Amino acid sequence: MNTKLSISLALAAALSIPAGFALAADETPVKEKLKTQKKEQAQERIYGSQLMTQQERNEHRAQLRAAKSAEEREQIRKEHHERMKERAKERGVTLPDEPPARGGKMRSGGGMGPGGGMGPGGGMGPGGRNP
Repeated sequence: MNTKLSISLALAAALSIPAGFALAADETPVKEKLKTQKKEQAQERIYGSQLMTQQERNEHRAQLRAAKSAEEREQIRKEHHERMKERAKERGVTLPDEPPARGGKMRSGGGMGPGGGMGPGGGMGPGGRNP
């Protein structure tokens, strides 16, 4: 019986070592990767971003941030949309007719669709906790 206990303790110790290293690992690469992904997503949301330089994208974002009202931002977007359509035409590139969706709206493939939640009868229910 003593041998089984020793083996169990040794196994538990061996399994906990990788977890300790993972917790102690530097999180910077993960944070940097998330920042890069966010930047890429923001670039993709700009209509015609593939036809723009990084400086043009930065300037467009700055214009949108500097706008005083939603109407002014919408006007900036409309003008930008027309410029990008012209640029695409000049370069022989096809862009979608509509700019990408804005804001925190759900896009296809994201979130839970119908029946994706717990719904009736889901969860722990009464008596779910042990006293």
